[in-house]
Amino acid sequence: MPWGFFSPLHIATLIFVVVFVIGMHFLLRHRSQKTQTTVLGILSFLGIAAVLYNLIFTGNPWENLPFHLCAFNAITLPIVVFTKSKTWGNVLLVWCLGALAALILNNNIAAEPFFSWGVFFYYAPHVVEFGIPLLLISLGHVKKDPKCILTTVGITMGLYTAVHFINLGLNKWFQAAQIRNPSGEIVFSNYMYSLEPNNPMCELFQKWIPGPYWFMYLAVPILVVYLLIVYAPEIITKLKKK
Repeated sequence: MPWGFFSPLHIATLIFVVVFVIGMHFLLRHRSQKTQTTVLGILSFLGIAAVLYNLIFTGNPWENLPFHLCAFNAITLPIVVFTKSKTWGNVLLVWCLGALAALILNNNIAAEPFFSWGVFFYYAPHVVEFGIPLLLISLGHVKKDPKCILTTVGITMGLYTAVHFINLGLNKWFQAAQIRNPSGEIVFSNYMYSLEPNNPMCELFQKWIPGPYWFMYLAVPILVVYLLIVYAPEIITKLKKK
């Protein structure tokens, strides 16, 4: 049975994401912080397991290097769970949206059988990469702080810029060395989609700002508005105190 794109099975798995986050919150809220950290810590390594799976078992490591936003989320998540870093915990409030988008826009893997390792190492890590950052906030491990808005946007766009130059360097090398994927095509590096859009919204951005890289800066105002909504309770409380 294929996973499908907005098939009944796909929709059911999206509903499970919500159930997972809410269920884990109520399951863990009366447990000790040590127990909470242990459970979330174990789950957080699913993302790193997926990175290793994609590198070793897909037969296509060059197109599965850990340079997508979800891979950075996967690597950062265990660190935040165990260190309770406020800065990076707030950054993950943005990065977790990338994991949710990957679960919704599953086009690249929709035709795969749902009960396969490929779907498992796609679905399960994205669930925890979306859910655990929210749980860290709801369980009080990380404090939401509006002061982190500029830091969060700066880190995210700085990472995007670095990955864009990695894409350019890799593609130059792939062409020169004639590195090919299993389909026989020369590998094309498009991590964090800095060279070509991969969804309707990014395609719209590129219509407004043609060419690579710069079109993604149209996402910055959207991120800022999203963060203002997320931090609205804290901002309102602070204004009332003043």
